[in-house]
Amino acid sequence: MISVADYAKRTTKQGEDFYVLILQGGVEVVKSQNTGKMYFTAKKCSVPTTFDETTCQSVIGCQFPGTIKKVACEPYEYQLEDGKRITLEHTWQYVDNTEEMVKEHVVEEAEVI
Repeated sequence: MISVADYAKRTTKQGEDFYVLILQGGVEVVKSQNTGKMYFTAKKCSVPTTFDETTCQSVIGCQFPGTIKKVACEPYEYQLEDGKRITLEHTWQYVDNTEEMVKEHVVEEAEVI
């Protein structure tokens, strides 16, 4: 399950404002590549909406089926909170698994002769 953790206002290249929902997956345990120690984290991503700010505020806490998956993309620079810039070649995207679930549970009718 995915939860709506927050929302944010963004601006298109054309200067138009819109809102995104910040989605968060469940808690995961990960091993640090630097220290070798375990820590807890949760994947996050943002999804564009057609909502106004009031609607975005009202859906915080709502849950939806699906997952957040790592998806390969063209390399881009990303600035960390400490100011350090890194190059990433992936992004995190919300994937709704409803269609997959329906396909798994649909029984096709047998042709009657």
